[in-house]
Amino acid sequence: MSLSFWDIAIFIAYCGLILGIGLYVSRDKKGHQKNAEDYFLASKSLPWWAIGASLIAANISAEQFIGMSGSGFAIGLAIASYEWMAAITLLIVGKFFLPIFINKGIYTIPGFIEKRFSTNLKTILAIFWLALFVFVNLTSVLYLGSRALDTIVGNGDGSMLVYSIIGLGLFAAAYSLYGGLSAVAWTDVIQVVLLIGGGLMTTYLALEQVSPTGGVIDGFVHIMNVVPEKFSMILSKGEIIDPNGKDAWWDLPGLAVLIGGMWVANVYYWGFNQYIIQRTLAAKSLPEAQKGIVFAAFLKMLLPLIVVIPGIIAFVLNADANGDLTSATLDPSFVTASGNIANDNAWPWLIRSFIPAGLKGLVLAALAAAIVSSLASMLNSTATIFTMDIYRPYINKNATDKQTVRTGRLTAAVALIVAMFIAPMLGNLGQAFQFIQEYTGVVSPGILAVFLAGLFYKRATNSAAIWGVVASIPIALYFKVAPNGWSDSALFVTLPFLHQMMFTAVLSFLIIVVISYLEGKGKVNEKGINLTAELFKTSPAFNIGATIVMIVCAILYAVFW
Repeated sequence: MSLSFWDIAIFIAYCGLILGIGLYVSRDKKGHQKNAEDYFLASKSLPWWAIGASLIAANISAEQFIGMSGSGFAIGLAIASYEWMAAITLLIVGKFFLPIFINKGIYTIPGFIEKRFSTNLKTILAIFWLALFVFVNLTSVLYLGSRALDTIVGNGDGSMLVYSIIGLGLFAAAYSLYGGLSAVAWTDVIQVVLLIGGGLMTTYLALEQVSPTGGVIDGFVHIMNVVPEKFSMILSKGEIIDPNGKDAWWDLPGLAVLIGGMWVANVYYWGFNQYIIQRTLAAKSLPEAQKGIVFAAFLKMLLPLIVVIPGIIAFVLNADANGDLTSATLDPSFVTASGNIANDNAWPWLIRSFIPAGLKGLVLAALAAAIVSSLASMLNSTATIFTMDIYRPYINKNATDKQTVRTGRLTAAVALIVAMFIAPMLGNLGQAFQFIQEYTGVVSPGILAVFLAGLFYKRATNSAAIWGVVASIPIALYFKVAPNGWSDSALFVTLPFLHQMMFTAVLSFLIIVVISYLEGKGKVNEKGINLTAELFKTSPAFNIGATIVMIVCAILYAVFW
């Protein structure tokens, strides 16, 4: 795909704007040297609108633009449950988790574990999160983003993959390593405007293209008429078979998206994920953080229009008049060397095929904004966890603020270099969004169980928490990986991964409860959180916003049931 002069000019202007803002807010104020709070928590000065925008910018990346559009192509609107249920999850985090976290004055999520349980457990989880950020999160964002750029700007043959990985990594590092969370959060405000604006424009132009009459509303009605099955939110077994022959029910098993394992995925991600929750810890105050949470929840409800609907449009544009892909002549970019359908090429294909010259630069800026903001967030959180939970306690207990900030920058740089080396090795992930969710789901249920016990079960003990998180791995693997030829035996069961996550979380929590009761003889643990009605009291602004979000979500599920 060739880019016009205006495409290139818009993209360069975007890069210059982000770098300029990032470096400007990163500057040292006269007479003040950056300390740990400045670098890792943005001086605890973020207003609600910056928090909300930054939460979404950190969340939305190539994983959504590419992976979720690919899932939209493969299975339809049902994948939007990850967005709409996340809006409800954000309200729960703001109401019940944030008051405790902010009250404890923590820098990191592992820091809460130390206050509630022990330094040993905190260190175990800190090392786990560092590995997850470097080897899963950073690498997958770099790979998916670079693959998208290779498809949109290049020939889709991988020739630009390594160059794109290097360029995206260096761009994110250019302002985030020096400025810390302050640079990340304030540039995220611009990034989220770009990614939502560019995303909406892509959907608008794609709907005009798919419509027989050229109208946006007609385009939406048209895709609903051609593939009505792709607008079902609650799937039955055998209802949707994706282009590669997989039953979509295994990814989104019916009511599990409302009352089952999706709660495990969402509560873990939004409540206990360092690079997400760190923004709220940097708020001016608890009410300001909670208003930011509500703002993010409103934006989450909008996102399926940006990251799912384009995938469905791409499916309709490639299918025949009856919505059948098998009898249609599929664009070659959707067919892999092995003959499978590359669902994740849906969004890049739309951009390459239908976005006119002059606007491609804006769409590329939106994609880059999504990728770079997530990379910057992950780098900052990796630096925060290593510095505050590993370096300070074990390597240099008397570290000065200057040494602490320098260590944070060096940690982020090393993490980025490692991720850039690994990213090209990821290869073809199929439905990348589902792949990431499924394999993160092996470890997240046990961690969720530990946090929920720590927050709300006063009798939970340190050894019980350790046993619970350690036992969760073999429990998850029992459900997920059966020995060859044993999957149909009485010893093993085959379940959708959302069910696996729910069962693993429940069993891990029960292990913590039983061991805590036996060890403590039913007594309240001295480190238990004192829960009071006053602690969870929220402002009228939060209550009104939360009510509107819940009503809108209920309407959406009622309409697209």
